Amino acid sequence: MPRSRSTDAAQAAPSRGVPSARNPSARDPSASDPSARETAAAPSAAFSQSLERGLTILSSFTENNPVLGIADLARAVGLNKSTTHRYVATLAKLGYVQQDPETKRYSLGPRVVDLGFAAINSMEITRVAAGYLQALSDETGYTVSMAVLDGPDIVYVDRRRSGRASNFAMGLHLHVGSRLPAYCTSMGKVLLAYCDPAELRALLDRTDLARRGPKTITAREQLMAALARVRHTGIAVNDEELAAGLRSVAAPVRDRTGRVVAAVNIAIHLTVWNASVESVVSRLERPLRHTVAEISERLGHRTA
Repeated sequence: MPRSRSTDAAQAAPSRGVPSARNPSARDPSASDPSARETAAAPSAAFSQSLERGLTILSSFTENNPVLGIADLARAVGLNKSTTHRYVATLAKLGYVQQDPETKRYSLGPRVVDLGFAAINSMEITRVAAGYLQALSDETGYTVSMAVLDGPDIVYVDRRRSGRASNFAMGLHLHVGSRLPAYCTSMGKVLLAYCDPAELRALLDRTDLARRGPKTITAREQLMAALARVRHTGIAVNDEELAAGLRSVAAPVRDRTGRVVAAVNIAIHLTVWNASVESVVSRLERPLRHTVAEISERLGHRTA
């Protein structure tokens, strides 16, 4: 490949900035110019490797791996055990991780929980939706939830129970902050259905369509067909796809641009209401659509 004229000129004139024995300052212009030294340091000054490592350690704790040892964390962050231990000790002192005195292994601490709730509470949508979700739960008598999409999962950002709801426990121990795979939940199917096609393909490429309930959709073609129906009707149904006996109906929440930013569902268990799916949708669709329309309007969405 031919060399450029500027390259040839630079090689021919080392005294004009190319390192040489006779011109040591040319190796580093900042040696004689403090402002150049500051400019050269600017890119790295905007990034903290120590902070990155600390956050990588925190991110290593997941729903499937809630308790980890120093060796596990060292592999995750790519450091030796001694260095990793210093980072972990700092996080523990600040309350972001806690150690089991018997096993010496670590789990996330209460400060992380505080941050999580602070993040959720800072979302405009949770403040706007709270009253409407509670009203829907009170009207129907069933548990009402709202979730957002985070990669191939949904994250619960609100969950409301009616004062007259059944005491039957769903058995999934869901709460604000809980995560579930999107493909086998009604809210997840709503959020996937309105994804950009390229984004949807990428998310499904990362998703293991494992069987979670007796009627889980495990074939990608069938899931794509189900998502097309959601886009057509504006309603998603989960019929024992997540867990035996659990059904739910969900609808989208839109922002002022019309983008789907969240989903709301009403969950029912067969032991409480053992009706056909059609009967469940017929009974709950109207109040559900009304609620998501009210929330969307508060977020600035206007129907044509």
